[in-house]
Amino acid sequence: MPEIDIVLVAPIYEGNVGFTARVMKNFGFSRLVLIDPCLLGNDADGRASHAYDVLHQAEVCTIEDVFARSNIVIATTGLVSKSVCHSMRMPFYSPRELRERIQDVDGRISILFGRENWGLNNEEVRRSDMICTIPTSADYPILNLSHAVGVVCYELSNLPLPSIALASPHDMGYLYRHIGRYLDAIHHPAFKRENTMILLRRVLGRANLTIREASTLHGLLRRSEWYIDPTLLDRDNQKKECIPDNDSAENAEKKDRPPSG
Repeated sequence: MPEIDIVLVAPIYEGNVGFTARVMKNFGFSRLVLIDPCLLGNDADGRASHAYDVLHQAEVCTIEDVFARSNIVIATTGLVSKSVCHSMRMPFYSPRELRERIQDVDGRISILFGRENWGLNNEEVRRSDMICTIPTSADYPILNLSHAVGVVCYELSNLPLPSIALASPHDMGYLYRHIGRYLDAIHHPAFKRENTMILLRRVLGRANLTIREASTLHGLLRRSEWYIDPTLLDRDNQKKECIPDNDSAENAEKKDRPPSG
């Protein structure tokens, strides 16, 4: 199965952290990550029960660390967009649908669970690749933190061995930056930029791109740029001579450039 990190963002109550460790171990998960957590003491230990090891092996890091190292970041939320015109929290998947999306992935997946009082903020959701929400009753839709973790872990337990190696976080970051430059080149309206990038992140995030696929997208963008500004072809060919020999999508894309003439 993929390497799945259960990430609690700024949890407020230590008991919820302990219960989270316990339900993770119930379903075979052990990689607990804490972002800016509350102080953990006897209450957390007591609620964790026999998952003491999961709780005390939890990694404390920053949200930037999570985004930098994860092939896929999934934001969980009880608030979703009601229209495709509002892309921040759209499209969204249930935990069962999420399983179908990631079961063949070979990479690190981080699932974000937000604060007990108001969840994840818009920036954390915006930067995520996929959105997950748990179907609940409209009368009382918001779950307790550990209960939400339990539902997701149940649906994702016993995933098969992965078969698809994904493009690295570095490669995907380079691709998004290239898309940003391309939008500049085609004079994409500035007021549409943020929403466009969110939509593209959602599309590419759920596509589970391989290194080769990311490289192909770079190539398509680059060829379009050459038609927009032919002087870029000579510039890129000059850069090609300095490319080191490794397998990143960034370098693979540059190596694919044809000679001038």
